[in-house]
Amino acid sequence: MHSARWVLVGLLIVVASSCGGDDDDTADSQAAADASSTTAAAETTTEAPAETTTTTTTTMVPVDETTLQELLLDAQPGDVIEIPAGTFSFDRSLSLAVDGVTIRGAGIDETILSFTDQVAGAEGLLVTASDFTIEDLAIEDTVGDALKVNEGENIVIRRVRTEWTGGYSTENGAYGIYPVQTTNVLIEDSVAIGASDAGIYVGQSNNIVLRNNRAEYNVAGIEIENSFDADVYGNLATNNTGGILIFNLPGLSQQGARTRVFDNDVIANNTENFAPEGTIVSVTPAGSGVLILANDQVEVFDNRIADKRSANVGVSAGFTVGIDGAEDPSFDGYPEGVYIHDNEISGGGDDPDSILRLLKGLISPDDPLPGIVWDGFVDEAKLVDGEAAPENRLCVQQPETEVLNADAANDFAGAGVVTDGFDCSLEALEPVILEFA
Repeated sequence: MHSARWVLVGLLIVVASSCGGDDDDTADSQAAADASSTTAAAETTTEAPAETTTTTTTTMVPVDETTLQELLLDAQPGDVIEIPAGTFSFDRSLSLAVDGVTIRGAGIDETILSFTDQVAGAEGLLVTASDFTIEDLAIEDTVGDALKVNEGENIVIRRVRTEWTGGYSTENGAYGIYPVQTTNVLIEDSVAIGASDAGIYVGQSNNIVLRNNRAEYNVAGIEIENSFDADVYGNLATNNTGGILIFNLPGLSQQGARTRVFDNDVIANNTENFAPEGTIVSVTPAGSGVLILANDQVEVFDNRIADKRSANVGVSAGFTVGIDGAEDPSFDGYPEGVYIHDNEISGGGDDPDSILRLLKGLISPDDPLPGIVWDGFVDEAKLVDGEAAPENRLCVQQPETEVLNADAANDFAGAGVVTDGFDCSLEALEPVILEFA
């Protein structure tokens, strides 16, 4: 419940003209509160088309968990729910299941939805709707995931902060910003801190732009999983266990491919792995930069990747981490068509975690691991005259960066720095275009 005083929530309802209207054309009105009153207004503004008059009605409604949830339940397509500056406390999840709604706060550090006292619900805010926008607010200290958007399309998450304010911990919720089974997704200018799985995660989704965000002190800073056509750029991933993860896993609704990771700063992701045991990210070595697991057609370029104690860039088949996909005939555990080029890769590899520590002891006890570590798995069934087909190759254009072949398929027996075999290029992937971005 909100402490001490009630604050203003404006609910702006835009009635669009027939056959589509401009959802961005919302009214910009502010309720006038009585200075002597401790109860602020929830303002409802109905904006008619331009040729008619506009009527405004104001109802005095206190802002607490019940009334905000009622606004979400009663929302209509085109509604803009405005939440002013302040900290609002909730003891159970909020949910929205209406298409075409915008939730807007007063700023990423000004409007705070706090779930410190949450006793019910698996998320802070669960959205099962399309044409949804959320912007300019924070969601803090949820029991489970902070913001989950499930099975919607045309999703905009802009200037949203998710955070567990007590620092990173296994007890924190798994995901910060968490669209899953969605289409046409934009996540920009947002912040995710402290998730025990992934700070910003997009899974089993299509057509994704993830740009200009900051992910810090999560197990996985940013993760694209089992998704098609993703652009990840302009982001800062630092102080996570792993910076940016591009994964395919078995047993999910779809596989994924065609991800571009470019113009990101992936720096000093050396935080200990605090994921719950048994989760896939619990095997991520502390000190990982960009990790590609069993995913195809991944292009990594023009990034600044530095100072990871384990590996600045890692490319791995599922088998290396115990994922064989035997229960899922559609799963292909081999990463294929991976192109790494024109990045600035520096530092790190001097104090690796997990299995990479053993590998360093075997091949270079006195030297850091190379900037790129490949587990060495290839799909022999797809070889042509003993070689990978051109479109399935791992290609590296990094003149100043060595590549380590871990030879994991042979229990690391032939592990060593590779001087040839990767000098190739692949066709650049197409940019992801979102009409509303």
